[in-house]
Amino acid sequence: MKIIKRKPTHPGQILKEDYIEPLGITITYLSEVLGVSRKTLSKIINEKASVTPEMALKLSRAFNTSPEFWLNLQRNYDLWIATQETEGWKTIEPLVETSVYQTA
Repeated sequence: MKIIKRKPTHPGQILKEDYIEPLGITITYLSEVLGVSRKTLSKIINEKASVTPEMALKLSRAFNTSPEFWLNLQRNYDLWIATQETEGWKTIEPLVETSVYQTA
């Protein structure tokens, strides 16, 4: 497993800095466009909630991106947090030399 030393950017920060602020839109307006509550969107922007697959679909539609973009941002962030907050996974011995799921 490739260990990333720098904490990945939360998708909420990307949403705020790369989309909301440059476009000059409000959280209230975007929440209406997405069909979610302002509170739900604020939680993501304030890094208190994750981007779900459903939210990724909505964001991808609103900003002409892919849902995978948003989910990959969230996945990278979540994995980094998990590697920092838990230790037990490091003590597990591999059952096989190379995983069939491992990518180059």
